[in-house]
Amino acid sequence: MADEQSKPSPQAAQAKARIEAVKRGFEQRRNINQKLENIGYKIGVYSGKGGVGKTSVAVNLACYLAKQGHSVGILDVDIDCPNVTKAMGMTERATIEDGTVTPGKQYGVKVVSMSYFQKSEDEAIIWRGPMIHNAINQFLQMTEWGQLDYLIVDLPPGTSDGPLTVMQTITLDGFVVVTTPHFLSALDAKRSINMIRKLNVNVLGIVENFVGDIFGKGAGETLAKELQLSFLGGIELRSEYRMVDIPPVLRVDEIEKEYEAIVASINAAIASKN
Repeated sequence: MADEQSKPSPQAAQAKARIEAVKRGFEQRRNINQKLENIGYKIGVYSGKGGVGKTSVAVNLACYLAKQGHSVGILDVDIDCPNVTKAMGMTERATIEDGTVTPGKQYGVKVVSMSYFQKSEDEAIIWRGPMIHNAINQFLQMTEWGQLDYLIVDLPPGTSDGPLTVMQTITLDGFVVVTTPHFLSALDAKRSINMIRKLNVNVLGIVENFVGDIFGKGAGETLAKELQLSFLGGIELRSEYRMVDIPPVLRVDEIEKEYEAIVASINAAIASKN
């Protein structure tokens, strides 16, 4: 009888397990914040759906900032399609030694990507929430970014478990939401923005990609006005984006000017929220 009384009930054991999980989560977030404390601004690039050029915007934004003399890193946590290394034509991969990840570097940008978990670039990563959470946590706790002015985070698209896990793991200064002139893309962007707002995180503004004669323009700016957000700028659809040997912002003057305007708008949005 005494042994039965001293044995904890299933409810007590479950409560203890939950408390321990909360403690581990708190410790992980503290470790991550310490790793990221030397980074000036942490900006998420996000979209309501895939195929709108989110990764292209993240890569060209990072490369433009580096070209202007800033110290920049890009973290690719798009679980389904981690394409940053491909989009940047990476020749130098990150290295892992003694439990420390040293980012690879290309065009002056430090790069860490979920693609490092792939055995080959065409392998599908099929993970659920806990695995995503653990992988991201491990990445963030192990990576030595050093001193950075900007860390650009390429998130998974949509409103499912993947982006939610990233948002709850990394404390970001704000999000740049990418959409296109198509009304369905704008609708998905609106859903994503509403999810961000539920988490009480800043939305810095909206970028409208693929602007031009084929798809038209204006849906992104209209959405920004509707949601009382900054319209950060439009990016014209150009043939140069078909080439992945070097980010177009580094070789096309017109594209560089587009990103110059977008960065100015991002910095203004950050300043207005501080």
